Amino acid sequence: MLIYEENIPSSYRTAFVAKLKQISKELGINPNWLMAVINWESAKSFSPSIKNPYTDATGLIQFMPNTAIDLGTTIEQLAQMSAIEQLDWVKKYYAPYKSKLKRYTDLYLTTFYPAAVGKPSNYILGSSQYWQKKIAEQNPAFDPNKDQKVTKGEIEESMLSKIPDLWKGEFLKNTLSIGLIGVSLLAGVALLSYKLINQS
Repeated sequence: MLIYEENIPSSYRTAFVAKLKQISKELGINPNWLMAVINWESAKSFSPSIKNPYTDATGLIQFMPNTAIDLGTTIEQLAQMSAIEQLDWVKKYYAPYKSKLKRYTDLYLTTFYPAAVGKPSNYILGSSQYWQKKIAEQNPAFDPNKDQKVTKGEIEESMLSKIPDLWKGEFLKNTLSIGLIGVSLLAGVALLSYKLINQS
């Protein structure tokens, strides 16, 4: 079972989970990460038509109108899709960032503010003071000290704090480090085999 699976409407839960797992495998990410992002962005509804009344962002990962157009669709078309159909567009959105999705917070930042991925923790979101203030006002949860600035570190801390303790381990994993461990183990096995062959 995946995190927040119980929040998916039962009428399409099984098919949705199966497709989300497939997409996550193709993107090289933990499916629980994508479940958490969708749960948060869709206000726990997993609805393909949910819309932000202020920005018109729509759907499972809150596609902005311009983002939808860049992908080859519109928010109106996205809202008419089933949740399962919309997952194809979720995959299409993340695909260009595949090599950067090493951690859960990378996936969330790619959804919320892609320019912050790979930046240091003190990186401030917003290209000017006006936009820095705007982002802080629209996302008070990411501005705990009320300084009207949101840093990458504040977002990461906030998003990880929302994950239930029983699931924390899944969200602290780094896909890159897991891969390196696997490589190290294979190298160790190869070295041991080489020694055994030479000793016989």
